[in-house]
Amino acid sequence: MSRPRTIELRLEEHVDRLGAEHPPIDLDSVDFDVRSPQLLDERFGHVLDYMARVELEVDRNVLELTTMLPDPPDVDRRFYAEVWQPQEVRHGQILDELQVRLGREPAVADTAHVSVKFRVLGALAHLSPVQDVVRMLYYLTGIATERSAVLAYTLLHDGVLDLGETAIARTVVAPIRRQEPGHFAFYTMSARGLAEQLSAWQTWLVRRMRRSSFAPVGANDEQQKADFGEVMAALGIDRDVESFATQISRVERELLWARDRGLRLPDHVVAAFREAVELAHERRHD
Repeated sequence: MSRPRTIELRLEEHVDRLGAEHPPIDLDSVDFDVRSPQLLDERFGHVLDYMARVELEVDRNVLELTTMLPDPPDVDRRFYAEVWQPQEVRHGQILDELQVRLGREPAVADTAHVSVKFRVLGALAHLSPVQDVVRMLYYLTGIATERSAVLAYTLLHDGVLDLGETAIARTVVAPIRRQEPGHFAFYTMSARGLAEQLSAWQTWLVRRMRRSSFAPVGANDEQQKADFGEVMAALGIDRDVESFATQISRVERELLWARDRGLRLPDHVVAAFREAVELAHERRHD
């Protein structure tokens, strides 16, 4: 299903602007000077590791996209190949270099494996109506991922500043955080435009698939879910899971769940984050 030309032009202009104004962060601009390496490692070492892994795995995410979306709009392809992937991989390289300098092991990132579920989606998506459903799922995942990133990097920035690590806050966390809202805007504009074109049965299918497949960013198994729960605890998100879930699911609720009057947030979203917190708690006590 092709987009209305007005939306297509807005997205093209947005991608052009992101590419021009936000190239991948220059490594020479990063100051890795750390005042208290041990304290930074104890407080946020595992946060850096998780974020580095997720950012580096964008290489695999692009393989997944090309598998499950055999015929995406040109502007989508430009966005993830020319803007999103180069920016995010550089984020991962910077975060990984920082954690290595703290004495930690490099992040173990899966950059090549494409699961069977994406291959199945790709086979079905050769049918145009199905590809529109898959595209909507992609946009919704992007919205949640990028909103999570903005919130997490904001909390990490404040936490690093509290430790007196001004160089890291200013030249590592702040520049990374600055690039995430542009990605969020792309996914949001894309999702709103596509939502207006979906038929009733396509919207129903998106709702069903979203409810059954939602997971926190980078959490693909029980161990990674517990890792994400540890990140939530380190950043203080575990103290108000519902608020965090509400913020990252606001657009999804508007597009998919607004008809469920009285529903403040999709229950599958808050359940996924609560599960991550519980798995982290169980692992600490075990």
